[in-house]
Amino acid sequence: MQTEKLYENDAYLRSFTAKVLSCEPLADAKKRSDGAAYGVILDRTAFFPEGGGQTADRGNLGNAVVSDVQEIGGEIVHMTDVPLPAGAEVAGELNWEERLRKMQNHTGEHLISGIVHTQFGYDNVGFHLGTDGVTVDFSGVLTAAELEFVEYIANRVVGLNVPVTVSYPSPEECAAMDYRSKLDLTENIRIVTIEGWDVCACCAPHVSTTGAVGGIKILSCENWKGGVRIRMLCGLDAIADYHKRLTQTVRISNLLSCKQLEAADAVERLMKQGQAEREETAKLRHALLDMKIAALQKTDGDLVIFEDMLDNNSLRALVNAGVELAGGVCAAFQGNDADGYRYIIGSRTVKLRAWAKEFNAAVGGKGGGSEEMIQGTAKATAETIRSFFA
Repeated sequence: MQTEKLYENDAYLRSFTAKVLSCEPLADAKKRSDGAAYGVILDRTAFFPEGGGQTADRGNLGNAVVSDVQEIGGEIVHMTDVPLPAGAEVAGELNWEERLRKMQNHTGEHLISGIVHTQFGYDNVGFHLGTDGVTVDFSGVLTAAELEFVEYIANRVVGLNVPVTVSYPSPEECAAMDYRSKLDLTENIRIVTIEGWDVCACCAPHVSTTGAVGGIKILSCENWKGGVRIRMLCGLDAIADYHKRLTQTVRISNLLSCKQLEAADAVERLMKQGQAEREETAKLRHALLDMKIAALQKTDGDLVIFEDMLDNNSLRALVNAGVELAGGVCAAFQGNDADGYRYIIGSRTVKLRAWAKEFNAAVGGKGGGSEEMIQGTAKATAETIRSFFA
């Protein structure tokens, strides 16, 4: 007995009763992360199984949690956390807000795809509706201005509250129709029509009018396999996304003491200022490095330097200069007694790989490198480090 697909004729059905035809343990239960352990088949269901780029509905069957629904071998299998007895009648309840959000997003995608197809002749060649939004792949390249135009028209159609209808035309009727479809369908074709704007073969639930989509926002666009991939959100998901973005904008504007709509300009000014300061700091650091190198004194022993004003590259340059003046090693340290020290040590006369073992043991250090230069960290105090070299 094939499961009756209640969602095909009534997308707004959120509660129903059904008879359990079978319930079997899932072979992959231990590998699943959603807690599902049993596969339940019903005589009728309002749960939409994953398919056509859309994830499955979730909800409850009696006291069982439905975390996934898949069509396997022609059967609609509800994945539940507890078993349901075969022959029992159960009450099904969809996670309605999740379903509504998917219906809003999927219908909005149809509208966007229909407008792109009509205005630019590009096909929808990829679609995914998941928990993180909607992605749509088109067969041609669309500019930012063109996508802005498409989004504007789509939202105008949302405001017109155009009917969204479902029909099951005969093969002969389908042959005479102009409709979008990724597959070469020949029978049991379900057509979703947005009156005057799109006709598409689709198995998923949709809202009944475009007004219920609630608004459409294209978030991003990237080149994809000769065309473009857009990311979009509709309705409640678009509002939630807007809230997150507004929260970030408010935080940025408050931090920079600017108006919200001037936040980007303020950030750009701050970045330019930061770049100028980094360039000035680099000049000062280079000048400081020259002074530090000039101050080094030649010695038959070791040169030990504690320096916090130079960056790592400059510190290495200081050691490179120091090894030419030291009869032993040139060792530079950065840090403090509380947090420890970073070190770079070089030598022309001491084989540092063997030497490093004794040094690290004495200062609680870790590190290594070549025979001529090593680097690492030390946990000892400056006094302990100096005493090692003394």
